[in-house]
Amino acid sequence: MTDIKNNAAPRIDSRASFVDALRWGFLTAFEQRARRIVCADPNFALWPLDDAQLLQDLAAWLRLPQRQLVLLARAYDEVPRSCPRFNAWRANWSHAIEAWIAPAELAPELPTLLVADNSVGVQLLDAVHWRGQASLDGRRALQWMQEIDVVLQRSERGFPVNTLGL
Repeated sequence: MTDIKNNAAPRIDSRASFVDALRWGFLTAFEQRARRIVCADPNFALWPLDDAQLLQDLAAWLRLPQRQLVLLARAYDEVPRSCPRFNAWRANWSHAIEAWIAPAELAPELPTLLVADNSVGVQLLDAVHWRGQASLDGRRALQWMQEIDVVLQRSERGFPVNTLGL
């Protein structure tokens, strides 16, 4: 497990280290009092969103004023099955969580990325070999945020908490 207390950016070289890096990214963003965290992934199936401690920490962070969690995906079909706790939990936080669906023409290049509005970033570069990078570089985080904002500007709201039907 990554040593989150020393705040050093972890190395990503396995699935377990990727999950640890995501936890590190969230916790570091919380500690640095980030106002906005953006998470992008094709479907979020491999993210630790069902982790009870992470959800507790996310709730504490979202209770702070003007905090926002933004999710961007190609599709959210896997989330209710792979993360049922998160799926139920997010209903209480729908005012602070935005879920977006990337447009079809940009969806194939959608990165697996967590980036906060300060300097925290985690990106999975190779999902086959589990290679990625975690960073506390403000310039790199800004670049990631700008790249993802381009996709967000063309995306549509998706993954409603309640589905309406006849």
